[in-house]
Amino acid sequence: MRSPTLQVVITTLALTSFVQAIPSFQGNYEQHPLLSQPSHSRSPWRIFSDNVIKKVWGIHDEVKSTSGRVGVSWDEPPLSTKSRHGLDLVLRFNITTAEEARKLAEVANYMYLDVWDHTSEWVDIRMAKDTLPHVLKQLPKSMQHSHTALLQEKELQQAIYDSYPSPRKATPLSPSSHGIFTPALQPNSPPRSAADNNIFFTDYQPLSVITPWMRLLSSLFTTHVRLVNIGLTYEGRDIPALRVGVHPTNDDTPKKKRKTVLITGGIHAREWISTSTVTYIAYSLITEYGKTPEITQLLEDFDWIFIPTINPDGYVFSWESDRLWRKNRQQTPLRFCFGVDLDRSFPFQWDSSTAGNPCSESYAGEAPLEGVEAKALRDWVRNETESNNVEFVGLLDLHSYSQQILYPYSYSCDAYPPSLENLEELAMGLSKAIRIQSGHSYINKQACEGNVAFGTDAAGKKDLGVRFESAGGSALDWFYHEVGIRYAYQIKLRDRGAYGFLLPKEHIVPTGREVLEAVLYFGRYVDGEFEGAEKGQAKGKGRTRSQSGW
Repeated sequence: MRSPTLQVVITTLALTSFVQAIPSFQGNYEQHPLLSQPSHSRSPWRIFSDNVIKKVWGIHDEVKSTSGRVGVSWDEPPLSTKSRHGLDLVLRFNITTAEEARKLAEVANYMYLDVWDHTSEWVDIRMAKDTLPHVLKQLPKSMQHSHTALLQEKELQQAIYDSYPSPRKATPLSPSSHGIFTPALQPNSPPRSAADNNIFFTDYQPLSVITPWMRLLSSLFTTHVRLVNIGLTYEGRDIPALRVGVHPTNDDTPKKKRKTVLITGGIHAREWISTSTVTYIAYSLITEYGKTPEITQLLEDFDWIFIPTINPDGYVFSWESDRLWRKNRQQTPLRFCFGVDLDRSFPFQWDSSTAGNPCSESYAGEAPLEGVEAKALRDWVRNETESNNVEFVGLLDLHSYSQQILYPYSYSCDAYPPSLENLEELAMGLSKAIRIQSGHSYINKQACEGNVAFGTDAAGKKDLGVRFESAGGSALDWFYHEVGIRYAYQIKLRDRGAYGFLLPKEHIVPTGREVLEAVLYFGRYVDGEFEGAEKGQAKGKGRTRSQSGW
């Protein structure tokens, strides 16, 4: 009689041969001119050995995307994501001393806990319920009862389920259904409200809906919208973006540098509200051009680049397999830990502290720009500035959660940006615009403080604690310091922790409204700055691009 292991090997070999017989569809997708992608396909022996390891030793690979390049239509949340976190909970640990912060960070690091967010006063961590007693044993006595449950296991599972669109609305796009996703072309529609009643914003949308929606907008509003491709992801998907502006958006030979503002979302896959907010703002500017004087002026003075998700692979995976997935989906040196944190992958002050630890949620890779999508964005930005007469003057990088407006630098609290006073002034204006619109308060601070937990020392003096995630290599710092963007911000959207990354869909429109007001304020401020600069009355010195980051 054959041994069970031998039977598994023979069966696996047969399955491997079958898999190899499946044709590749790689040739059906256009290659981006700036990004020559190496083949990421595994060798037959690698496929065989991985399958043997999984079958014999019981190690399970991550569920692969079933979507091809864009995404699939589906009727309800996938079983894998409904069951994956069924016994997890999210706890908020209150921090009062620097020592508490250090110890909690140490435990979170070596136990591979998922740190959701943190401020100077608290840290939110997701963990399995049966892990909690082991975590508490490692913490100081002062922290044994200093935690509260934000989401119990059943609440977490329900929040995950509720974040997906209801089945009756999960309808694939078709020519007959375009009307439900496109604007009502009425010349007298109220300003800044076109998106509020649009069915597109009643739910979070998968990439399989977002990409055709973007294509549709570019075909409907040809005077001021163009669909562009930033590059290709690790799995070969396009990174779609909308370029919105009146002139010379659709002119291939601009006479002078075009001031451009970049608004991005979804660099972390699970932050769905950031992706929906980018689409809300894009839609509002596109449909209000020619109706609202302020928006019309901003589209004439600037080009606006909207990237709903810099991380399409991770975003699709968060829809199809794991709602709480954060990183991209590329292979790492440890074959069963996937993904690089793209917001730690940029070359300015890249932090090597997570190198060799691919299972970390903030794994930055083994070298700068190892994250495929980060490199694609870098290459696209370089091409725009060097070949297409683009001058990037603003960055709004949307994240969730905690309601904060963060400005450079992220990598260190000992480094101060040259235009700190201007950054602080504009940040205060952004938070005020949000507060006036919705009543919600957004805290302004240097981004480094968003990566460090604070406490008090023995004398009661404020003391820097420890980082809960690496802070170097951020997109924020790279765009500010290396690209030379004068006004660069990371905005962490709603909420303050009641739902965290699982913000109910009812908040999509309210969040979009308040951030739209901030974007309009941002445009007015930056437009005034450049108008003053042209008259020799600039408030502060401009930034110049450093070539070292290219």
